[in-house]
Amino acid sequence: MKKTVTTLADGRELIYYDSADDTVRDAVDHRPLDPVSTSSEIRRDPLLGDAVAIASHRQARTYHPPADACPLCPTRDGRFSEIPDDHYDVAVFENRFPSLAGDSGRCEVVCFTSDHDASFADLTEEQAALVLAAWTDRTAALSALDQVTQVFCFENRGAEIGVTLGHPHGQIYGYPFVTPRTELMLRSAARHREETGGNLFDDVIAREEKDGTRTVLTTDHWIAYVPYAAHWPYEVHLHPRRRVPDLPALDEAARTEFPQVYLELLRRFDRIFGPGEPPTPYISAWHQAPFGVPGREDFALHLELFTIRRTSGKLKFLAGSESGMSVFINDVPPEAAAQRLREVASE
Repeated sequence: MKKTVTTLADGRELIYYDSADDTVRDAVDHRPLDPVSTSSEIRRDPLLGDAVAIASHRQARTYHPPADACPLCPTRDGRFSEIPDDHYDVAVFENRFPSLAGDSGRCEVVCFTSDHDASFADLTEEQAALVLAAWTDRTAALSALDQVTQVFCFENRGAEIGVTLGHPHGQIYGYPFVTPRTELMLRSAARHREETGGNLFDDVIAREEKDGTRTVLTTDHWIAYVPYAAHWPYEVHLHPRRRVPDLPALDEAARTEFPQVYLELLRRFDRIFGPGEPPTPYISAWHQAPFGVPGREDFALHLELFTIRRTSGKLKFLAGSESGMSVFINDVPPEAAAQRLREVASE
């Protein structure tokens, strides 16, 4: 992998990740951009104890542009974009409309491919490995920033999820605090350690593999399963078999095997609802241990992949119980979801 760091016209950082070591990236961003002005602010909820990012400048962000005006496509034929070069493998840049900025953290955009009409599931294993390398490199880089406590790499796919740019891309958030879901997991892991002497994540995986009814696929270095108390209609947790706290800690064997496993999961998701159905909307989220907190050594890196589509043409909405009380109601039994995801395995 070759990494090339440059800047955009307004001073934001842009990083190219290339498979070929001899690739030259010297294109200049010629857009007449004003310096980025953000108003990101973190406010604490005194009742719940969690944090809310107030970012009013995001009201002006790009919203469903036509394909010929996509800001994530390469710069070609006199049409300028966020990527000055006329082609790229993987590109990462500071978000022009960040939810978190300055002392409040950092937000980056990850462009998986220059092909506007592709999706992550269309990538080759080599391309997927390059994305993993970019996620890993950015996690290491952001972890070194004083204002970042936790790094979150994720992808939103589909208009139903709220995606406003159709180009295949994801994002990376560097939070200045430990996120609420991670706090809950750390708390549960600490309690489990105190009560049993074991690791919560290890014991959950061992239970799922022994039971087998919710296991989706297993390989030498990864295991994917639908959790016992899945929140979403189709939800898969993907763990490396050797527990590590974050992406930089993955060993080479797990890195090598990841593209095959992950691409298989994504392709199965697109087949859940049968032929002729539109692509399955999903959120893919890496859960990594925060830095410098108690219990980091007990946390397990894992990816959560889920869809809000519960059946053909119907979505799972977060209504009264979910939004008002944070109590999820799942219409699809996890065992049935796992069975379906096994049925649609690639031939």
